[in-house]
Amino acid sequence: MEQSLALLFPFFLGLLQRGQGGPLEVEPPDSVVAVSLGGSQQLTCRLACADHRTPSVQWRGLDTSLGAVRSDAGSSVLSVRNASLSAAGTRVCVGSCGTLTFQRTVQLLVFAFPDQLTVSPVALVAKQDREVACTAHNITPASPEALSLSLLLGDQELEGVQALGRDVEEEPQQGEDQLLRVTERWLLPPLETPTPLTLRCRATMKLPGLKLSYQRAIPVLHRLTSPEPPVTTSAEATPELSSTHSSESPGPPPGNSSTRPCHPEIRQSPAAGGLELFCEAVCDPGVAVGWTQAPGGLEAYQRWEAGAQAWLSVPWAGCSPEGWFRCRLDPGGQMASLYLVPEICSQTTPPALWTGSLVLGLLFLVFLTYRLWKRCRPTQ
Repeated sequence: MEQSLALLFPFFLGLLQRGQGGPLEVEPPDSVVAVSLGGSQQLTCRLACADHRTPSVQWRGLDTSLGAVRSDAGSSVLSVRNASLSAAGTRVCVGSCGTLTFQRTVQLLVFAFPDQLTVSPVALVAKQDREVACTAHNITPASPEALSLSLLLGDQELEGVQALGRDVEEEPQQGEDQLLRVTERWLLPPLETPTPLTLRCRATMKLPGLKLSYQRAIPVLHRLTSPEPPVTTSAEATPELSSTHSSESPGPPPGNSSTRPCHPEIRQSPAAGGLELFCEAVCDPGVAVGWTQAPGGLEAYQRWEAGAQAWLSVPWAGCSPEGWFRCRLDPGGQMASLYLVPEICSQTTPPALWTGSLVLGLLFLVFLTYRLWKRCRPTQ
């Protein structure tokens, strides 16, 4: 038995000597690597030979532009800069130690997932609106396995939602990369709640080794906010409204391809117990508006902000607040301003004090009449 092992030992030793040299090391180690459109990525491949031989390492491409390659003894670095969709494909690292050859394959994925979510309608009216659509713009890839759209209430998916369909369309092409627009539509369950709530559309991109997510709020209102100012002839408190635009930064408004200037606008509508203000900017995706000023401070008001729309609830307690309401467009800094002036305030004098003053006035009138009658009566 010992003689048999002694005879086999040189054979195993020869196998070990022919297998000298460690496997290829690739960084990042994943077999699929995702890089954003316009982004950069480095793939590094290393090899060390155990018998002190000089290793040979080189990146190669299969049916795709390889990219910039820098190779040294024992390593090769592949750099992809300003990645376009044509940069996607298979990269192969080939290394050798003498007659022994190693190979590692990496699949490079190029994706686009900007924060450009839009919703329709921008706000829902409880017990009235039943359909809602959410659109992710300038997306790739658009397969359901890579991109998902969902409706959230709080941190959970909204229950009772019926999916109405998914549409994938091409965006107007800008440059050599063709991007997509993905729209998901749902039929909502009845939205009945005594307090304001906000739904959220969530878009999630899942790729190997990558998960990104964006959200867009959809406020749920209890009444329709009219874009037209109210007309009233009653003697109740009615604010006078004036709206002006100003800009804190010169130059053209950002991100608007139409001829209409990209300015925020403030509209108002009466509501039970107060007034609702609505600030909106009709611009390209990627802009947001927010309230920056209100009489008495913003913390005194209920507010909702959802991308290019923002709401603010103004309560009427005795008198409506007087002063400037302002909202701001970002990026760009354009402002919309509205000045609210109460015309008639409700009675602020305590009833008891008003009644006491009336009684004193009547007593003084009786006393003055008596004195005049006594002075002027004829003497007997």
